[in-house]
Amino acid sequence: MAIASLPRTKRRHTQSRVAYDIGGCDTSRMESFLLQATIYLGAAVIAVPLAARLGLGSVLGYLLAGIVIGPLTGLVGTEAQDIQHFAEFGVVMMLFLIGLELEPRALWDMRDRLIGLGGLQVVVTTVAIMGGCLLMGYSWTISFAVGMIFALSSTAIVLQTLTEKGLMQTGGGRATFSVLLTQDIAVIPMLAVLPLLAVPAVMQLGPDGSVQRVDTHQDDHHGAMSLVEGLPGWGVTLVTLGAVIAVILAGIYLIRPVFRYIHHARLREMYTALALLMVVSIAVLMGMVGLSPALGTFLAGVVLANSEFRHELESDLEPFKGLLLGLFFITVGAGINFSLLFDEPGYILTLTLSVMLIKGVILYALSLLFKVKGKDRWLFTLGLAQAGEFGFVLISFSLQQGVLSQGQSNTLLLVVALSMLITPLLFIVYDQLSRRMVDHEEADEDEVDEQGTVIIAGIGRFGQIVNRLVQSAGFSTVVIDSNLTTVQTMRKFGFRGFFGDPTRPDLLNAAGLEDAKVLVVAIDNKESAVKLVAYARKARPDLHIIARARDRVHVYELYDAGANDIVREMFDSSLRAGRYALENLGLTEFEAAEAEETFYHHDRTALRELAALWKPGVPVAEVPEYVKRSKELNTDLETALAARQQADDNKKK
Repeated sequence: MAIASLPRTKRRHTQSRVAYDIGGCDTSRMESFLLQATIYLGAAVIAVPLAARLGLGSVLGYLLAGIVIGPLTGLVGTEAQDIQHFAEFGVVMMLFLIGLELEPRALWDMRDRLIGLGGLQVVVTTVAIMGGCLLMGYSWTISFAVGMIFALSSTAIVLQTLTEKGLMQTGGGRATFSVLLTQDIAVIPMLAVLPLLAVPAVMQLGPDGSVQRVDTHQDDHHGAMSLVEGLPGWGVTLVTLGAVIAVILAGIYLIRPVFRYIHHARLREMYTALALLMVVSIAVLMGMVGLSPALGTFLAGVVLANSEFRHELESDLEPFKGLLLGLFFITVGAGINFSLLFDEPGYILTLTLSVMLIKGVILYALSLLFKVKGKDRWLFTLGLAQAGEFGFVLISFSLQQGVLSQGQSNTLLLVVALSMLITPLLFIVYDQLSRRMVDHEEADEDEVDEQGTVIIAGIGRFGQIVNRLVQSAGFSTVVIDSNLTTVQTMRKFGFRGFFGDPTRPDLLNAAGLEDAKVLVVAIDNKESAVKLVAYARKARPDLHIIARARDRVHVYELYDAGANDIVREMFDSSLRAGRYALENLGLTEFEAAEAEETFYHHDRTALRELAALWKPGVPVAEVPEYVKRSKELNTDLETALAARQQADDNKKK
């Protein structure tokens, strides 16, 4: 009986009971949601810091957390797959933020690697794995689908790890990013090809080798909106291009007015809401025209890379990106089917390692072809050897289209997840390899055939200014640096330098260490700098050594090694900034300069005193005599500054 047909009093009672039932249902769902949130967040908070302290990286921590709360303890169940679809939005945000860091010109400069390196990786890997499946007795349609699935790598894990380790701007990091971007683009034609591989009522090999009948069934997703459904091919193309152009034009002409409108509200949360609205709406639009949401948001990020709102967008979205990516990694760990693994451990592990080995061999060969050298080659090879999260999408879509059977899809899902689980371990292997290798292993060091009055070891931001100043004053210099790219760049601007390790005695002697008057140590590595100073002081007791220091402790180490003048790299610039602050706080230029000079001389005196109290290998905060004298010297500085100010005031009177 409809509620509207009941008498008023009875209807009111029924409505209240319905409301109570609905409220109880909502309360139950809310409690379940909060419980799941507590489990996921609690697992992350416990596992990730522990993994980071052990040097395993955050990604492996998230994966292990998922394994603990999923297969091991059963705290989460089938809802992990639904949460994974939501968490994949972290990948979308990540590519948007990466796009913000790339100007269109930079993307254009990457075209050779996108098409060449990335394109070859996708094609060759697909063909190689397809060939392996054919040898195993699978049909060409299944083999082709599996080849495409395993040609992709994990954008989420690889980029997150590269960012954490500061490897994005290395040669290997840039090559890796180029391939990942190409793979994301390749997902679009792959999704278009998969339905063509489905044959109604096909006979396929099951996981146990038996022949099975698999009827195709398509999930039309009637609940999802589509702008291209039912359109002819040319119509789909026009709508897709229109969506891409709309994103570009919106980024160029619409974002600035919207940001100005939001600015008048003067509410910080509105900026966050706008940033989320942009990413979500672009992702939805791309999905409606059949494009990858991650690719669409990456394109939008590139368009906005030159915008004055770039940093605002980055700061607003960064927390969401990190949290969603972490949630995604947890769901991957929680979704590993250990029962299937335990049923056929040899078969599953062999498949996983075979896929990673095939991809690794292909990646290594491509790194040779495209001249990726040294540590970068191993970063490129080990970093991309796994399958990726888009593999989950292709496997699910292949099952819907009838290309794969349920048993085959379960096996492939497990292989993808295991390869992603192994990836953080491969990055640990890379770390170990990189420590044993030197950056210039693929290049021959220069033969130093010049000698100068001044030898400059290191030609970075610090050393190049010293070099230019000394040369402009008419003195000869010999520059040695272990970074080949830096030396080559220096030569383009007319400054000669030699590529080699400046701590090597033979190079120093060839540069004229016996007759030089000054040695400037400006290399980045703290240990190498101390080693170089100690050797030079031993070889030439009369040589004047000027060394760059990172911090106060490094000053003590260099002083102990024998340096004459030690310059903290940020000290002088910090003094200038402090003097400007004093001038704008009411002090005259003369008074601010005097305060700066007083601080400078006091600090140099304090450094000499504290150097005598410093104990190598012991943190300064754990040396009582050092801490006590440091406090006394700070009091002396305040007294000296106050006395100087009083003297200036008396002069004014």
